Amino acid sequence: MSIKSKFFLWGALLFLAGVSSGGYLFSETIPRAFLPSPSCGKHCYTKQEIAGLITSAAIQQAPFLVPDVVQESDTCLAIPYPNPAPRTKTHYVLFPKHDVKNIAMLTPEDVPYVLGCFAMLRELVQRDKLENYYVRTNGPGKQEIAYLHFHLIANK
Repeated sequence: MSIKSKFFLWGALLFLAGVSSGGYLFSETIPRAFLPSPSCGKHCYTKQEIAGLITSAAIQQAPFLVPDVVQESDTCLAIPYPNPAPRTKTHYVLFPKHDVKNIAMLTPEDVPYVLGCFAMLRELVQRDKLENYYVRTNGPGKQEIAYLHFHLIANK
């Protein structure tokens, strides 16, 4: 077999491996337009949507790749917020393990995952003995990633 044939064979195998692993990783995500074009208008991917799609795939298919997991259940995953405000003592971000872009797009199928996150919020509040805290989620215009998530923020 010539070097050119070997190169082509390895390239084809790597391409098939990439397509297969991508198909697996993104199988549970909401379909979104992939390639932007001049006519896609408001349907083009934003940075937030790309981040949301990657987050969705990681949380659903490979949660072991998510760094610093504080707590995890079948329906929700909590991590420390990477850049908390200086006055904030506790700041967690909780992600449902189901692909939801934002709270306005919830479906009945999503409810167990959101309720799982609220149960985890309660557990974290009790575990850390938080008293002065609030829970927040952002709408599409304020999300850094286009994936429903909740912030648990406390000063104490």
